[in-house]
Amino acid sequence: MPPSRRSVSLTQLLAAITASLLILTPLPTIATPADAAAADQAMSTISPDAIRADMRFLADDALEGRGTATRGHEIAAKYMATRFEGMGLQPAGDNDSYFQSVPIRSLRTNTEKSSLAITRNGSPLALASNTDFVIEPDPVRPALSVDAPVVFVGFGVTAPDQHYDDYKSLDVKGKIVALAQGAPNFESSIKAHYSAPEVKAKIASEHGAVGVIAIDDPVSEAVYPFAKFVRDLANPDFRWLNKEGQPSDYFPQLQGAVFLSIPATRQLFEGSGHSADEIFKGAKEGKLSGFPLPVTARIHTVTESKDVHSPNVVAKLEGSDPILKGEYLVYSAHLDHLGIGVPKNGDAIYNGALDNASGSATILEVAQAFARMNPRPRRSILFLSVTGEEAGELGSEYFAHYPTVAKNSIVADINVDEVFMLYPLADVIAFGAEHTSLESVIQRAAKRMGIVESPDPMPEQTVFIRSDQYSFVKQGIPAVMPSPGFKSDNPKINAMQRAMKWMDDTYHEPNDDMNQPNLDFNAAANFARFTFLCGYYVTQDTPRPTWNKGDFFGDQYAHLAP
Repeated sequence: MPPSRRSVSLTQLLAAITASLLILTPLPTIATPADAAAADQAMSTISPDAIRADMRFLADDALEGRGTATRGHEIAAKYMATRFEGMGLQPAGDNDSYFQSVPIRSLRTNTEKSSLAITRNGSPLALASNTDFVIEPDPVRPALSVDAPVVFVGFGVTAPDQHYDDYKSLDVKGKIVALAQGAPNFESSIKAHYSAPEVKAKIASEHGAVGVIAIDDPVSEAVYPFAKFVRDLANPDFRWLNKEGQPSDYFPQLQGAVFLSIPATRQLFEGSGHSADEIFKGAKEGKLSGFPLPVTARIHTVTESKDVHSPNVVAKLEGSDPILKGEYLVYSAHLDHLGIGVPKNGDAIYNGALDNASGSATILEVAQAFARMNPRPRRSILFLSVTGEEAGELGSEYFAHYPTVAKNSIVADINVDEVFMLYPLADVIAFGAEHTSLESVIQRAAKRMGIVESPDPMPEQTVFIRSDQYSFVKQGIPAVMPSPGFKSDNPKINAMQRAMKWMDDTYHEPNDDMNQPNLDFNAAANFARFTFLCGYYVTQDTPRPTWNKGDFFGDQYAHLAP
């Protein structure tokens, strides 16, 4: 069937489904000052049933896990656009459409033709591909090799702003650097920033390194096991492309990159005078020192690549203030998940119900609430459903670099990712809020909802850099990711224990579907109301959100959004 006819048929189908989802459950109005009556009325339309229905469609097997640049994700994107259109939101994508096409390079390492050889005293270590190591694809060169001595550089961090340098007194020019995951004991968000692989790659290239060996450790293994990295090779790696067709975060000086398992890491440090356990202990404590290793490494990489496109969905609600309507708050949530992968218990579809059909359903309900608000908010709002988050924040990175409105008109981003709707909402964690005046927005919204704000209980997981809000931060735009916390006012529920069990058993697994236990849609609706309130305050307050004076991220990036 011709694409145009299939598109019309799909749009009609989605419109029919949309109509069936507009289910509203009357809710008690939260007591607030009289001047917030419109917000109360809008908030009361946020429905647990509608969140469930949106999630049920987005996480259905028919969408095949919404993998980046797949038909399942395209259907999901059309669904989001149809929902926004049904609310009366205006298209804010390319060519007066709801879609922004993101150019992406799909990459796979040819494991049969690629190889790693690490040699000590003329003898190679016994290492097997996809058991002991993973070779990363090169986003530009189809085949390349590098052969050089290896130097351990601790965390691989040079941070003049923190008076810290792992490369001090080490000569790595023309050499391959081995580095630990994580970063030194900086403040939580700064530690997250310097933990980012692209930041470490840039630092390594600036010091003259020609390759990178990343090592696993027990703390990182507990967060995301090496076996899952190997499993994820069933899907391609991706990079977004700039307007000149060049891949993001590409450092041509680096001619090879590998990731070692814990057993391979133990072999790497044998004969160095430092045991792997010593390195693991130092990494956990945030204290490492570098030294040359008595090995050389040869990395040969063969990459298969293909250029594709995948859509962001962008919709606009115009504000009511004649001046402030020219400024935009962005609500973002990633629509993609892992697609079809390695089967587990006979199921190969990674549905991504919590990750992130929940966030997508949340911004749909928030958008619906704002669309029904009378009067409308003073500032305009963009609702952004992004592609490629699981592949490295591709869609949000592209949008933040090439927004469909003037970059300096974007005042803030509120990102929603993986709503922990596993127990009643009692607290929230606001990743990144402490860097900007958005912290006061979080506190006001929490107080009004009768919940509390909690600090990040797991800074070692570097959540701040692992979702789409960070793409806006790196373009100088204040951003925050609010998330349900781990408190419970029900003595029968250990919220932290339940959340951690979900992370161990369900995160990035096929059983993250609508059949999983403990889904609490009332909790999801309460979190959506909290998220609505955060945006409401941003749209109503005349001053724009600002970076805190002397803040690390403001100093680093604010000049990019003049």
